[in-house]
Amino acid sequence: MPLSAPVLACHHITKRFGSGVAPAVNRVSFALNKGELLGLLGPSGCGKTTLLRLVAGFERPEAGETQLAGQVVCGKGLWVPPERRQVGVVFQDYALFPHLSVLENVAFGLKQLCRRRQLPKKEIRILAHEAIALVGLTGMEKRYPHELSGGQQQRVALARALAPRPPLILLDEPFSNLDVQVRLRLRQEVRDILKNVGISGIFVTHDQEEALAIADKVAVMHQGEIIQLDTPERIYHNPASRFIAQFVTQANFVAAVWQVQGWETEIGSVGPLENAAGAQRGELMICQEDIQMMPDENGTLLVQGRQFLGREYQYSLLLPSQQVLQVRTAATQQLAVGERVRVKIQPERVKFFPTDHSSAQPLPTEVELRPLTQLGQKRQAV
Repeated sequence: MPLSAPVLACHHITKRFGSGVAPAVNRVSFALNKGELLGLLGPSGCGKTTLLRLVAGFERPEAGETQLAGQVVCGKGLWVPPERRQVGVVFQDYALFPHLSVLENVAFGLKQLCRRRQLPKKEIRILAHEAIALVGLTGMEKRYPHELSGGQQQRVALARALAPRPPLILLDEPFSNLDVQVRLRLRQEVRDILKNVGISGIFVTHDQEEALAIADKVAVMHQGEIIQLDTPERIYHNPASRFIAQFVTQANFVAAVWQVQGWETEIGSVGPLENAAGAQRGELMICQEDIQMMPDENGTLLVQGRQFLGREYQYSLLLPSQQVLQVRTAATQQLAVGERVRVKIQPERVKFFPTDHSSAQPLPTEVELRPLTQLGQKRQAV
């Protein structure tokens, strides 16, 4: 493989399930370099699992080309079956053989390589034990799947995929069946393992936090297309569309109208924004952690709900227009449900999304817009 060639390259991959229906995957193109971890993130039905199956070879695309390690495996009249693609796959339900021990499960794929004369028989046991040690299951070689916890079963599935040392590992929602604590610990361990051995990986998830935490790059999918592919940081702070902003950041969106020197909103005024030049109406994206709350008996925002999340609280604030604002604060700030507050936002983190006349939501006419510094004062009806 040329030094500059990516581990995986997909060009305009398209897949439909039935005629006359929208593509499940629509002209998707991306590349993955050696050692990179890519998260396919999106809501149910967006095409992320189908795309993973196309890369693995479990599905055939109607159009497009796929290259693995610089070699065409699909396209130009060629088709390489899954078992010959040198791709490891970790399924959501682990797919372990219940009648085989841990060692036998891990060695299963290696035996297939041996039968095809791609691996000497004496290497099977060595590689299987190395993979088991890599995932931290040394000493459990003789156990059967029913004798293992969910996290341990997932480690066996990962070891089986890693044993042949493929250049690419595909993981389909690998942590979704695990409880929270195991999931948090295992996802970091999986990232560390793949990084240590230098294997590239693609994992499917609908969990925004999971994708941002362990991926080097995130591909956000919607209606069969990749609509933004970038680093987790840029995806979070600079979403390319309102859909991405809402799905990934779970931010608040507040209607805004340009008034002489700033954007007037129901929660106050925000100065000129770089990406809003020339617009007259739109929405301001405000992340939950970028809102500061101050108790104020004359405040126009009401604490409607509070959830304790361990290191932080998530508050629901009811605005006069009945819109609900979500706010995250440190656990040291405790406000009571029913308490009135005023808020302050960090304008440098605000992002503007324009709206046309058909989709724009008018500002509530019963609320007089005031600067943020005046939010503690009572607003008069107009």
